[in-house]
Amino acid sequence: MSGRRVVALYALLVGCFAAVVCRLYWLCSNPAYAARAAAQSVVTLRLPARRGNFYDCDGHLLTGLGTKWEALCVPGEGNYTRLFSCTDAAGQALLYQKRNALAPFFLEVEQDVSALGISCWPVSVRSPAAPLAEHLIGYVDGDGKGAAGLEAAFDAALSGTGEGDTLTCLVNAQGKLRETPEQTHADSGAVGVQLTLSRDVQRAAEAVAARMMTTGSIVVLETVGAEVRACVSVPGYDPADPAASLNAPDSPMLNRAFQSYAVGSVFKPVLAAVALEAGETGLVYHCPGWCEVDGQIFRCAGGAAHGEVDLAAALEKSCNGYFIRLGQTLGAERVRTLAEQLGFGQAVELTDSFRTAAGKLPELAALTSSGAYANFCFGQGELLATPVQIAGMLNALVTGMYREPLFLRNTLDETTGEPLTPLAHRRAEQVVSEGTASALRMLLAGVVENGTGHEAALPETTAAGKTGTAQTGQFRDGVELKNNWFAGVFPAEKPQYTIVVLQDAQTVPAHSSAAIFAALAEMLENFSA
Repeated sequence: MSGRRVVALYALLVGCFAAVVCRLYWLCSNPAYAARAAAQSVVTLRLPARRGNFYDCDGHLLTGLGTKWEALCVPGEGNYTRLFSCTDAAGQALLYQKRNALAPFFLEVEQDVSALGISCWPVSVRSPAAPLAEHLIGYVDGDGKGAAGLEAAFDAALSGTGEGDTLTCLVNAQGKLRETPEQTHADSGAVGVQLTLSRDVQRAAEAVAARMMTTGSIVVLETVGAEVRACVSVPGYDPADPAASLNAPDSPMLNRAFQSYAVGSVFKPVLAAVALEAGETGLVYHCPGWCEVDGQIFRCAGGAAHGEVDLAAALEKSCNGYFIRLGQTLGAERVRTLAEQLGFGQAVELTDSFRTAAGKLPELAALTSSGAYANFCFGQGELLATPVQIAGMLNALVTGMYREPLFLRNTLDETTGEPLTPLAHRRAEQVVSEGTASALRMLLAGVVENGTGHEAALPETTAAGKTGTAQTGQFRDGVELKNNWFAGVFPAEKPQYTIVVLQDAQTVPAHSSAAIFAALAEMLENFSA
């Protein structure tokens, strides 16, 4: 090879080497490449953002009662074998999926695993194992957003900005930590929501319902302020897994306290109150077990002949014929006016987007039909109401003042417990005199002492109330399904609680609604002792 060719080859090699050196220098000094390289060595993990909780009237938690843990899994540290027994099936699947991961990740575990040398952080569990008031409170979706009930209605306040703490991990090429992770604190600014529920009363009502009911609702008001202390719907569902109940029998996702039903004889105290207010209580009626109105026959329950009855006896025996005749005496306009003042036909609005059903109060024009009005007088026909409405009705009749049943109090600062925004917007109206309310309490006490509500009697105190068995027009195996009601208060002389029990779509329930009232009332009486 000639000397000239050797020099040319050498020059070419030197030129290529210089080009490589220049390229390497450019790559090392380029900020974009430097940033990309740094990013590959930094893993940022997000802890769940704080969500505001629900509280009862005494400030006790209704959600967030439990704790789970977020464990930091680092590649190559035996996470699979150490954590497999500490997590659920979904966590075990995640462990298997990430068994060869090259970056740290969070795993939800059921206990504090720091004793295993694994860093972990506590996170509140939204729903306890035995959920409280799930139909009222509702549930969150997989992203932690409110999907139903009050969770959805107050999602913006409960979520805040959605910001939460982050964990910055510096890792090597194998994904192992180069140094202790750095936690950056951020708060969502979420607030809590205080309800009028009492955790103890709610638990007691749920326990009685689980033991004595298959389907139905229990609503408990504190009589003086008409604040809802318990709101139960049976059957229940698991708010942590609502999908499991979507197609289950007896519609467990349905909030029966907010649904409207045929009312039956629990409506009769409305006519009694109109009669007391008007001073027209002298009607005496001879009941042969049926009542004829313009050629239509309306029968008492089971066709029972009650004989000669006055107002007190008619309430005790729940005589349909008497209340048809009383309604004819009083006139449809007066009866319907009081029913409207008592909340029939009107939804109870908790928020702009969350309310009870309105039920149905027949228009006055519809009650010009003698048959329709006769049905109306003992709570049948077109009349529909929710358990919440029936509770509001009875509460008003025994106090004289209609107060819309109240579920909400205020939002609150969860750090200090200080109330923030009031949520209680309601109307209050005097609907009957104190004299009428007092007289009606004594009449309804007679129903418990001597009449159809005898199973509601309490061993240590007095009770007052009214039974109701409403026809539904629906049948199962040839037997008509009925709504079995009891609406009552105790003590009768100065009520502390108003309790409504509904067992819907029943043939022959295992326990009467009056007996369920008594079981719960006795528990509540012990709370006060």
